[in-house]
Amino acid sequence: MKNRWITFFIGIITVKVTGKGIERFINTLLRNGLYIWSVRRNGIESIQFKMRLNDIAKLRIISRGSGLRIEFLKREGLPFLFKRLLLNSGFLVGAIVFLIIITILSNMIWGIQIKGAEPATEYKINKELDKMGVKVGKLQFFVENVESIQRQLTNNIEEITWVGVELQGTTYHLQVVEKNEPEKPKYLSPQHLVAKKKAVIVDMFVEEGQAVVDIHDRVEPGQLLVSGLIGKEGQNVQVPAKGEVLGETWYKTKVVLPIKSTFQVYNGEEVRKHTLKIGNLKIPVWGFGKIEFKEYETESNEKKINFINWTLPVSLVSETHREEETETRIYEQKEAIEIAKKMAKIDIKNKLPEEAKIIGEKVLHQTSDNDKVTVSIHFQVIENIASGQPIIQGESE
Repeated sequence: MKNRWITFFIGIITVKVTGKGIERFINTLLRNGLYIWSVRRNGIESIQFKMRLNDIAKLRIISRGSGLRIEFLKREGLPFLFKRLLLNSGFLVGAIVFLIIITILSNMIWGIQIKGAEPATEYKINKELDKMGVKVGKLQFFVENVESIQRQLTNNIEEITWVGVELQGTTYHLQVVEKNEPEKPKYLSPQHLVAKKKAVIVDMFVEEGQAVVDIHDRVEPGQLLVSGLIGKEGQNVQVPAKGEVLGETWYKTKVVLPIKSTFQVYNGEEVRKHTLKIGNLKIPVWGFGKIEFKEYETESNEKKINFINWTLPVSLVSETHREEETETRIYEQKEAIEIAKKMAKIDIKNKLPEEAKIIGEKVLHQTSDNDKVTVSIHFQVIENIASGQPIIQGESE
């Protein structure tokens, strides 16, 4: 089978030999190393066989003076197929151009569908997509991947909480989740408001219920702040106590900061390479040679090529290699202490509710040595310390 494929690429000729002394002529061909097959007789003085195209010149030389008549009946194989294609080059070129056009059209953006967004939000999304180049009629190869589109839309449009982007064939499908409007107050069952933590009361806003503490009072965790029982003794009515009780609370945090640290940074140098990927085979298209950087990070982006409704095992891969350098940062001790203080403040803010405010800070302890600085800071915070606690059935003041 392997030899048959080789001879197909070389070219195959069907030869008819007519005359006397055919057997002697066949033996002469074999002695001269000519490969023939499918030998069959057409009569007493006629025989037919197949041979390789590149042996025809030897056949002509051997047949001189033999008195035999040589006819070439049939031509097969790649050389003759290629010749016929050249004779029909117009059809061939038309077929290639047709396939190229279909492939290009199959990789263009033909639709953008947005679901789950209000008209005003949808208009903003379309404008943002237009800025990114995601528009009908543009080739998908020149558009960023869906993860990047999703990230930019979420970051740049305040009205949306999340957006899912999916490319199906030639259409981008976007599923949008908008930010919810403030929820309507839910019905609350009868409850008290109690302290979540130790604090000193600085202000109170009671919407419903009876306050049982006052400003400047010091409270402990679980202590009653606003009662959900109102009315005269013995005629109490249970209500859902509502309001805010602002208290001064205290936090302590500790930060350890190395004086010397190393990290990787980009220096601005980069090399871009583009390859055509067919299965596991990669064919360089642009950007040849080795990467000369000692340390670098590679960002890869692969664009699949579609043909009508099929995804071909062919893709365009672009790689960006960014050079990295090792940077060493050394703080002065005074500078390190200030940075440690800022880090401590950020750490506390991350632990507090959004409405909480830091009103004071005091460094309790700070140490420094050759390797690091250690800072302990006490923070004073104003926050809502009230938490709902259901009223137990049968409870009365």
